[in-house]
Formats: sequence, C-alpha cells, structure tokens
Amino acid sequence: MTQPPQQPPNEPQPPNQPPAGPPAGPPSGGFGAPQDPPPGGFGEPTPPPADPFAKQPPPAAPPTPPAGGYGAPQGGYPTPPAPQPNGYGYPQAQQPGYGYPQGAPGQPGQPGYPGQPGMPQQGYGYPTQPMYGAPQPGPGDGGKKFSTQMQIIVAAAVAVVLIIGAAVVYTSTKDDGDKGDQASTSGSTGGGEGTGGEGKGGGLAGGSEKAPGNTGSKVAFQLPQPEVADVTSVKGSWLTDKAYVKSGVNEVVAHDRDKGTELWSVPVPGEVCGASRHMTKDYKSAILFKEGKPTKEKKYPACNQVGVVDLAVGKLLWSKSVTAATGGDRPVQFDEVTLSGTTVAAGGTSGGAAFELTTGAELWKPKVGADRCYDMGYGGGEALAVVRKCGSYDSPQLQIQALNPATGAPLSSYQMPAGVDYASIVSTKPLVVAANVGDTANDGSGISDFFSIDAATGKLIVRISADAEKYAARCGSTDVESCSAAVVGNNRLYVPTEDHDGTSEYGDTNEVVAFDLTTGKLLGGRADAGDRYSLVPLRMDGTNVIAYKRPPYDKGGQVVSIDGETFKQTLLMENPGDESVRDAETAFSADRSEVLYGEGRLFLSKQLISERRDSQADEKLYLAVGFRTD
Repeated sequence: MTQPPQQPPNEPQPPNQPPAGPPAGPPSGGFGAPQDPPPGGFGEPTPPPADPFAKQPPPAAPPTPPAGGYGAPQGGYPTPPAPQPNGYGYPQAQQPGYGYPQGAPGQPGQPGYPGQPGMPQQGYGYPTQPMYGAPQPGPGDGGKKFSTQMQIIVAAAVAVVLIIGAAVVYTSTKDDGDKGDQASTSGSTGGGEGTGGEGKGGGLAGGSEKAPGNTGSKVAFQLPQPEVADVTSVKGSWLTDKAYVKSGVNEVVAHDRDKGTELWSVPVPGEVCGASRHMTKDYKSAILFKEGKPTKEKKYPACNQVGVVDLAVGKLLWSKSVTAATGGDRPVQFDEVTLSGTTVAAGGTSGGAAFELTTGAELWKPKVGADRCYDMGYGGGEALAVVRKCGSYDSPQLQIQALNPATGAPLSSYQMPAGVDYASIVSTKPLVVAANVGDTANDGSGISDFFSIDAATGKLIVRISADAEKYAARCGSTDVESCSAAVVGNNRLYVPTEDHDGTSEYGDTNEVVAFDLTTGKLLGGRADAGDRYSLVPLRMDGTNVIAYKRPPYDKGGQVVSIDGETFKQTLLMENPGDESVRDAETAFSADRSEVLYGEGRLFLSKQLISERRDSQADEKLYLAVGFRTD
C-alpha cells in the first residue's frame, strides 16, 4: 500500500488551466467507530439555469494590448472557437441565467429571502467576530392596498422598531466572543478560505471594511522568494493587528504590515508542510512541519509534527508527534491541520488526531479498526467537522460528521452519495460540503455539487448542483479544507461564475452569484466584475463579501466589498498599473495563492516554491507582495 503522491508545486497557472487530477491513497485506521448514517438522501437537485450573457459588440477601436498578461491573448493556447449554440451569447432552452431565480421542481422560480444568517466563511488567516443579521423582509399578505398616507405611517413605525431592535441586539452581543482562546475562522482563496471569514467586528448589516478617502494603493513591500533546490512548502499566512505573518523555509516570520520589516522569526526543525487557515482572537494558530531537513539518507522527511504558534509574540508554544493506537512507535503523518475553539485537529490518510490548543494535551489519536474507517481531514472555525472515509479503496464510502471539539465524539453524521471519493468542507457553521459526484466535474475544480447539511441532525437540507462549466470555485480534492472562491454567509453560498466573453475584444469577465442554503435556489442578483476583470470571493465581512478583482493586462487588481443582499459593490482598493508592479501582482494566481485583505491592506503569497528555472535567471521572484491604501 502506498501513500498518495505529493501535490504538484503551486505555481501560477494560465487562466482556466486545470490542476492535475487527485492523487490516490489507501485508507488506514481512524478515530471512532463508523456511525449509522441517518435517513435522508441526495436531495433533489434544482434545475440548472439559462445564460443571459449575450456577447456584446466590441468597442469601435479597441486598444491593441501588449503580449502576455491577464486579459490579453496568450501565446501557446488555441484561439477560442466561435460561439456555438447553447454557449455564451446564446439563449439556453431550459436554463435561466446567472443571477436569475431558479425554480425548484414543481415551483415557480422566485427570489428567495435568506433565513437567519449563519457564521460566514472567513478569509485566510484573518480573525473574526460573530455576525448577526438584520431582520429580513417577509412576503406580502396579499390583502388590501394601503393608502399612500398609511404606507408612510407604517414604514415609519417599522423603521423605529428596527432601529430599537438593532440597538438591543448590538448591546446584548457586543461583549460576546472576547474569549482569547476561541477560534475564529478564515478561509483562503486557497483557498478559502478560504474557508469562513469575516473581518473584525462583523455587525448587524454591512461589515467593518470601509472605503478609504483614497482607494488608490501603493506597494507596502515585496518579500523575495527564497532560493531552494527542490519543491518546498511555504504554506500559511495570517494577518494580526500589527503584523503580516508568513511561513518561509523552515520558519514562520512576522513582518510589519506597512513596511515589511521583520518583527520576529520562529524557526522549526523542518519544512512547514501545513497551516491552519483559522486563528484565535488573540492570534494563535496551528502548523504542521516535517521532522527534519532533507539528508542523503532521508531525502523526504515525514510531515508528522504538529505545533501551535503565538502570532502576537512570535513563540512556538508546543510541538509534538503522535503514534497510532495500534501502529507501534512510528509517528503518524498528517496532510492538513485546522483549529476550532481550543482544539487543534490534524488529519490525513493515516487517520486524525487532536490536541488542546494551549497545552498540546492529546485529545484523541488515530485508531485502526476492522471497519477500515479513518478521518481524512477536518474543517474548523466556528465548529468542527470531519470527512470520514470507510470501506475499500475501490468502493469508498464518505461520511460528514459534526464533532464535539473536546472529545471528537460525533454529534451527527451524513452519508455522502455513492460515487464520491473525496469531499471538502466549505463551512462548518452552517455546514456546507463540496464534492465531485461521479467525477462529473472534469475541469479540475473538484466540485460538481454543494451539500447544505443540518449539523444538529445530520440530515441533508439541500443539494446544490454547480455545473463546473458555469461556476469557478475550486477545492483541492484530497485536502478537506482547501476550497477557494466559495464563501458562506447570510444563509447563502457565494461563488464566482467561470470567465466568459465580455464586451471587449481582448478580455473576459465574470460575476459573483449566490445560492440559498435552505432552498438551493440561485438567487436573483449578481455582482459583475466589469469588463476584463474577474471576481474572486475571499471571505465574508459581516453581511458583505470581500472579493479580489483579478486585473487585465494593463491595470492593477482591485478589492471590493459586495453587499450580500443587493450585490452593490464598494471599491476598497485599486493597485498601481505600473508594469513592474503589475508583473509582481499577477505572478500570484488568485485561486492558488493565499490572499488576505484587511484594514486597507492586501497580501498575496505563495504556498509552494521551487528551484529557479533557467528562463527565470534574471526575474525577480517573490514569496509575497503587500499593498496598502493609507
């Protein structure tokens, strides 16, 4: 039995370039006995929608772009074919378009109102506070028509009630969540990353991120990429109140958020091979690192060390390995690590283990059982969930379990449909899972469907079909918590559409749309990226979505805040369009890099680096770049 191969280097990819297929690996022991799956089935997928994006005629005299760059024709790739029937720009026979209501079977399509919002998906390495939603309008009663005067009186009364109610909710919840060890979630665009994250503060409506007086940014700093001789992991980046913290080669380093100057460095014995996208409100987070540096005798040291770093002061609080319950003295290897409350949970093909955040005390460890079940990986943040794999290699069966973070005991269990070999946790509260059912998504995204699950009962709420040819969120197949460009908040799932023709001759565009997590309906609104830009959702900020706009060949990227209800966009940052700055920014692929935004600062960084190629002999290679508006 062999371990799955290492994932390829996470280097920038051309637009719409799919990654390699998922590696394979055999199961071995895990924690806990398999749970009997609760009743409930697939759920009925909602009918797919028609495309309204008819291609518009290009401007009369479009500028001729230089070679290379996003939004310009790329050498070495075939010219896109002319639009075909049922493609972009042509009406679909059976599908309403992006951003339009999607009817459930037997029901007319209509915009859905969200229920009480759950805890949203976070941006990678950014702390969050609980978010509370403003009351949502209900459907009309269909009764008598009010006079204009009566409508004014009623509207005024409702406004007063809402204002008083909002004040009461705010004052009653203002002091919640000040526990320093409580984990706050973050999801990367990598992804994702997040994961769910809002920025600090949350709020009754909107979010804490506000547009500065001048949205034009400047380069805060550029961190050079370390020279390495092989593919090297540098996973992990976090944003605190004072520092931008980034994993380097065998170390974790904090940099001043505005200048990039080094504040502290924490060395570790080996390569940082995993990092939690979550951290506590007092800035503690978890990492994985290898047992040592490569040697002639041991070229590939195992990723078997778990540790917690205090990101506020720069200290490795503890680190340790763990053995399987019946596996002898050999330390278990892990693929990923997460954080929920005061529990650090690490998982992989050898099963899962968990530790207490502050002391490192062992909470549970991998067990080998006759059922051949094991914990592939965990989703953290506001709650803890696991993807548990059972059965044979040729006929696996996956379960999604909500766990008690202190003991690992299952609180509920949902059995995934047959034909699902891997699953990813997009959000733990509410519980949302992505999977490629029957390998029907062949674009490398790892997603054909999303599953909205009731964490209390383990019952499926709704299964959302997400055509891989239309939607552009991604999940890293074997990694449970690595989804990017899919964020959850307001009882909605926000995802980008795939790039498609815009009005310009030389550039594509896309949109961000939302699905209701109770009905599965595609809601009637969308945020347009604008010609030659491409939107990538990063995290929630209160009830808003923070998104990065991947730029065209001749401009800098942007960061926008999207109103979660109206989809109205507010520009938060626009990066310089100078060629050297553009080159540095676009060296980071938004869906494969770690992207953080908070308090007027944007950071893009790599997760994997490799040996400099001959063609890069004279290039400036960066580990991370930062921008700021103030």
